[in-house]
Amino acid sequence: MPKLELGPIGLLPPSAAAMGIFQPEKGSGMDLVEGKHVPTDEAIKKAAHELLTRRNPTIFPGPMIVWGWNDETIHKAEMAMELVREVPGMNVIPMPDYRPIYPKIDPEAVMNPCHPNLTIQHNKIHTCIFIGVHCHFANVTLKMIRANTNCYTMAFCAYDGHEDALLSLRDLDAPKLQKVIDAIRQAKKDGVEPWGLS
Repeated sequence: MPKLELGPIGLLPPSAAAMGIFQPEKGSGMDLVEGKHVPTDEAIKKAAHELLTRRNPTIFPGPMIVWGWNDETIHKAEMAMELVREVPGMNVIPMPDYRPIYPKIDPEAVMNPCHPNLTIQHNKIHTCIFIGVHCHFANVTLKMIRANTNCYTMAFCAYDGHEDALLSLRDLDAPKLQKVIDAIRQAKKDGVEPWGLS
């Protein structure tokens, strides 16, 4: 499979699927890193390293966890905030809905999927996580970010994952999210110096 590269790629980059990049099969024990199928534990370690070492790590919680519509989403939102507490200097910028915001968005307050590059560039975000974002909006938004920025994108998806993210964890549930949190803690113990402390 071809490799998915960090942006900026330029105007109208091909989608990852058009490049022949597809998600691993459900239950295969594999996830997607830069267009390659890798074991889930390896993908989680890579996610922890990128979150700790890149500038201005940011999580973009989408409507599926922002609005807490059931006990599972409330628990996942609490775990996402636990992850934020483990990454020094990590920002939280919600994506509460998908409607276009005109005439101007506040890039420090919200992420809008119609203009994601404005939030990424304004806040100088070099790595981010999408969590709780509906798949069809995440796919388009991730492609736009890859086109116009150098942000290392990660999608933590409860369903099939996202080929257009540089790192995609599929079938994300509470135990898998806990593995990410544990990997961040372990990376810090192993001597990875967080960007937020440098």
